[in-house]
Amino acid sequence: MSQGAGGSGGGGRLLLLLAGLLSALGPSPTSSIHVYTQREVYGTVGSHVTLSCSFWSSEWISEDISITWHFQAEGSRDSTSIFHYAKGQPYIDDVGSFKERMEWVGNPHRKDGSIVIHNLDYTDNGTFTCDVKNPPDIVGKSSQVTLYVLEKVPTRYGVVLGSIIGGALLLVAVVVALVYLLRYCWLRRQVALQRRLSAMEKGKLQRSAKDASKRSRQAPVLYAMLDHSRSTKAASEKKAKGAPGESRKDKK
Repeated sequence: MSQGAGGSGGGGRLLLLLAGLLSALGPSPTSSIHVYTQREVYGTVGSHVTLSCSFWSSEWISEDISITWHFQAEGSRDSTSIFHYAKGQPYIDDVGSFKERMEWVGNPHRKDGSIVIHNLDYTDNGTFTCDVKNPPDIVGKSSQVTLYVLEKVPTRYGVVLGSIIGGALLLVAVVVALVYLLRYCWLRRQVALQRRLSAMEKGKLQRSAKDASKRSRQAPVLYAMLDHSRSTKAASEKKAKGAPGESRKDKK
């Protein structure tokens, strides 16, 4: 019995020692959560813009997940909370200029914590910070996105500008079409002229060939006529020379 008691006492001391070591090491480390946003977003006065926020967590999305948005105005050092999601419900802060212009469009189960800001104004210029906690995954760094609100282009000015651009593009299209049409007509005229010149050259060649053949046929006739005229002339000259002798014989 004493040995059993001693063995059980040694086991108890070992368990106490392990517990002491675990307590000395401290609580188990938690996983790190990662939050992602765009770096910059642009909008115009009077329009709306979506501030996207996504996250990655190694833990299952629990009911205790929380998503918080903070806003720091341009040129200010103070940051104020404008939105909070907890216990499955979105909460828009009742203070500040976003209370009636903000819309929750995120879905934590899809790891999405995005919001929409409506009716933008110049006072909305600044930095928005998205922070997500998914217990026990609560260690991580928040992400920031900077919003730039630009001047809205007046409707009439936009219509006039669009009309001017459309008219200029139409004019360019008409000029290009005219250039191609004139080029096509010029090419057709050049082809027709070339064909006409080719036909004229062919006709000249045919006429010259006919004239050459005609001259070749007329040459022997001319030579014969010349020989005949020469022989006739010689005979007449002989006859003229012999005429005085005959007259003398007649006298005798």
